[in-house]
Amino acid sequence: MLLAVAALLCAALMAAHARIPNGIGNLGSLFQTLLPWTVLSVPVLLVLSALCRSRLAAAAALVPAVVWVTLFGGALTDKRSVGGDLTVVSHNVDEGNTDPVGTARILADAHADVVALEELSQRAARVYERELAPAYPHHAVIGGVGLWSKHPLKDVEAVPIMPWTRAIRATAQTPKGPVAVYAAHLASVRVQPAAGFTTARRNEAARELAAAIRAEPSPRTVVVGDFNGTYQDSALAPVTSQLRSAQRESGDGFGFTWPAAFPVVRIDDILVKGMTPLSSWNLPATGSDHLPVAASLRL
Repeated sequence: MLLAVAALLCAALMAAHARIPNGIGNLGSLFQTLLPWTVLSVPVLLVLSALCRSRLAAAAALVPAVVWVTLFGGALTDKRSVGGDLTVVSHNVDEGNTDPVGTARILADAHADVVALEELSQRAARVYERELAPAYPHHAVIGGVGLWSKHPLKDVEAVPIMPWTRAIRATAQTPKGPVAVYAAHLASVRVQPAAGFTTARRNEAARELAAAIRAEPSPRTVVVGDFNGTYQDSALAPVTSQLRSAQRESGDGFGFTWPAAFPVVRIDDILVKGMTPLSSWNLPATGSDHLPVAASLRL
């Protein structure tokens, strides 16, 4: 009986994940960040049911399975299609990356129209400027964030989401008209025994970014970067409620990006409005602890 109750509780938590409060240790955000991995509860419950020889518990274990498939079944299908007018790449290149040259070459091999880089050091920025220059005649770097583009960039400016520059905006003058491009690196989060899931600075940065997006006059906008949170995290709703995830609409699988050696969460994303994502994918691993992400968009 206890196993059956546990199974139903798991299902309820999955179904109501957006309503789990953040009042204590930001448990709601932490649960939503790891939400795809709740599927592991199903085999555990089934094994325990078999050991207890409980048909009731085994039947109840199927309830979280049904809820999980309802939430994520679409992510397991390949929604990618060919074509597109604008290909965008985003990568947290990692300030401690010891191979910026190799990283730049992997990014250049994607033949994207726009490349956004986050967590740039001054020294690494010079390397990326040199290595990407042959393919990208237009670029801008402010603070630790940069944009490289095959199309002219206008109206480049910092977006004040934190006391130091962690986001920039520019207008890419594409052959099919202007596109507003934002590259952002929200504040880091940590799991600490005393404080729980520390997200206050990230959430504040998200609200500032959301305000900038809300005020954006361009009908076509792409927002990329390291959000230090997933699309499911309701604390990031000020941003995600205004935009659509290219991975969710046109990817294959979950597209986890961090940590690069064994990705378990997708905290790097490409979000759009006024455009149609046709394909979304991850690039090969670089010297960073994040995987690069890419998307092809129809304007």
